[in-house]
Amino acid sequence: MIKVHESEREYRFGDSGPKYLRKGPFLSTGIVAFNPGQDFQCHYHSIMEESFLIIEGQLDFYIDNKLVKCKAGDLVTAEPGESHYIKNTSDEVAKAVFMLAPFQLQDKVVVEDNNIEEE
Repeated sequence: MIKVHESEREYRFGDSGPKYLRKGPFLSTGIVAFNPGQDFQCHYHSIMEESFLIIEGQLDFYIDNKLVKCKAGDLVTAEPGESHYIKNTSDEVAKAVFMLAPFQLQDKVVVEDNNIEEE
């Protein structure tokens, strides 16, 4: 049994970015916070799927360059091989629980040149 409280962990960038609650061996999970205007680089995973449950605010996801607008209560999943770019275009902080499975230590490929389709 493993138990952790999110207050025991810190966001990567102080008040934003990912906050890992657990890294493997089967599932990686945590909370990610985006300040207004903040984004996270486009990437994909070859083996893992990555899901996000929006718990506060709203986020724009670009899954394979197509816009998917999400608000609190929405769950969105990028399947293995699907690129995903995330941006907070609102004027409020947004937060999501993220889950990656099956956990792989080295399974992130950054997409340098993405062609995002705006709606």
